[in-house]
Amino acid sequence: MNNIEVLPLSPMDDQIRRAEYRVIYGDPALSDRYGFRAVPSIHILVKNGHVTLEGVVANDFDKNLINVKANGVPNVFSLQNNLQVESPGKGK
Repeated sequence: MNNIEVLPLSPMDDQIRRAEYRVIYGDPALSDRYGFRAVPSIHILVKNGHVTLEGVVANDFDKNLINVKANGVPNVFSLQNNLQVESPGKGK
């Protein structure tokens, strides 16, 4: 089942998406871990001012830090943080 949704064009949503990107990937603590990948592990979806974060982060601290930073962006009606914390044994 393919549930891909094409989001409507919206200058306000684009502005919110750029602002979210800057606060998340502009943080030195986060950009070193997540900002220099070919495909970013944190996906920022914006629909009518409502933000959803999808992807995988290394730990709960990063998930909470991203949540706090993303909530500080102006003009956001709601934030759904669906980030998953990767399992401790992964990559070993």
